[in-house]
Amino acid sequence: MASSLPLPDNLALAHSAALCAQIRREIERQRGWISFARYMEMALYAPTVGYYTGGSSKFGTTGDFVTAPELTSLFGQTLAHACLPWLQTYGHTIVEFGAGTGQLAADILRTLAAAGIELDRYIIVDLSGSLRARQAATLRDWPCVEWVDTLPTALRGVILANEVFDALPVQIFVNEATGVCERGVAVNAEGEFVWAERAADLALSEAVAEIESMLPTPLPVGYQSELCPAADGLIHSMAGMLEEGVICLLDYGFPRHEYYHIQRGNQGGTLMCHYRQQAHTDPFLWPGLQDITAHVDFTRLALAANAAGLDLIGYTTQAHFLLNAGILQQLDQIPIEDTLRYAQHSAAVQKLLSEAEMGELFKVMALVKDRDNPQAQEWEAEIFAGFQRGDRSHRL
Repeated sequence: MASSLPLPDNLALAHSAALCAQIRREIERQRGWISFARYMEMALYAPTVGYYTGGSSKFGTTGDFVTAPELTSLFGQTLAHACLPWLQTYGHTIVEFGAGTGQLAADILRTLAAAGIELDRYIIVDLSGSLRARQAATLRDWPCVEWVDTLPTALRGVILANEVFDALPVQIFVNEATGVCERGVAVNAEGEFVWAERAADLALSEAVAEIESMLPTPLPVGYQSELCPAADGLIHSMAGMLEEGVICLLDYGFPRHEYYHIQRGNQGGTLMCHYRQQAHTDPFLWPGLQDITAHVDFTRLALAANAAGLDLIGYTTQAHFLLNAGILQQLDQIPIEDTLRYAQHSAAVQKLLSEAEMGELFKVMALVKDRDNPQAQEWEAEIFAGFQRGDRSHRL
């Protein structure tokens, strides 16, 4: 696969080599084996040399992948309109996890300002110093924006996470005839990272058994997939931040019965890497220079939310959510006489909505804390508007 990808320059390769040295030392400290979750954590988030903590370009056509806010400002404008009743009900604060280039925040802030909504705070939680600098440049005209190193508490408002959960470290399991095994990472005689399996510990075995109990048929021998305990922790942290408000999660993934479909496991799960607009499946290629992701088990998020005292507002496809929230009306505001601009945004909207592109694979889930707020009952129809048609909560 590497032969079909553009080669990194010498500076980038040196960056990757520094990270590889750290990971090898960690494997040595752990007696020759680390879980894939630990490998993924270091590859993405090791200070200064991880993929998200390093300084390389990641987003947009010059980076490794394109996210919805980079495609068209209409995505952020539509999300802002969906947030309006949530902000009016619970409070004028937004917290965004993983703000990328800052483009989504900029589009939301502009749209809210045009609607007469002035936020008290727009808080960004992001581990990357280089991305913070890029966000600061994009958002320099908005004094309400701030960056935090520790999670705030007692908030009233909205928490947003667009393509955050797919970048959380995952454990990889294989269902063998002798029981569940965990796939981890070792180093071979040439110093290369290689897959290595060992018997799963009790926690992983019980987690796989719980997943299997929710499926229509047992997992076959040889079945491989992922699970993400870190998602539970992040949901609990988000819930702990809110005194009352809404959490809106946008990401690619499936409900559990689809995530752990037999065919998907026979293909090795959902693990995927992204480098210079190309997707592949080798997480050991140039660590620190490529994104590593896994799809989201939205049933897991719903269960974690329930345990954290959150209620489900709705769960649907990105296409249904954006249509319900008025993205076509946003598109109609661009004069059709402005041919080039209209065509660019129209093509982007098509990609966001198309079943063959992002419309079906990407999902939106909204969770609420303190649903019994009297004002929430007054705004109930507006709060649920994004899920008015096409809600799939019953599939979780």
